[in-house]
Amino acid sequence: MDQNLNVLDELSSRLGLALKRQGLMLATAESCTGGGIAEAITRIPGSSAWFDRGFVTYSYESKVDLLGVQRASLLDFGAVSEEIAKQMVDGAISRSRAQVAVAVTGIAGPDGGLPDKPVGTVWFAWKFPKKSIISEVCHFQGDRQSVREQTIAHALSRLLHNLT
Repeated sequence: MDQNLNVLDELSSRLGLALKRQGLMLATAESCTGGGIAEAITRIPGSSAWFDRGFVTYSYESKVDLLGVQRASLLDFGAVSEEIAKQMVDGAISRSRAQVAVAVTGIAGPDGGLPDKPVGTVWFAWKFPKKSIISEVCHFQGDRQSVREQTIAHALSRLLHNLT
């Protein structure tokens, strides 16, 4: 776990420098990570200069109420889908002061998997200024904690990659 924290701290620090250099603010919209991305970011001293807010939207209702996700989309696609990840990232941008955002929605386990969406399935969406939304699905292996840690690291890595 300590090594994982070091990796997340390193990614978060580098992300903060990139955002600060460009004068950008970040917001997160999280489901399966339960705020873990925001927690990794706010472990970094001075993160208030580049991190605006995090939305933890675990339930359907919270996704609708806090991020403006369309209820019909949740019913049509399910929470763990590209459509919902994209709506979550759009909501994080429109309901914050941020210009950059990441959204994650997935099945961390140990239960909840389906044949077409097994445990470890996580949809991501990232939004950057003057770019279309980037989305991706990953299938992580391991227990609940491992899936969550892999999700956090991937979210931070892709943020950093797209800012540098």
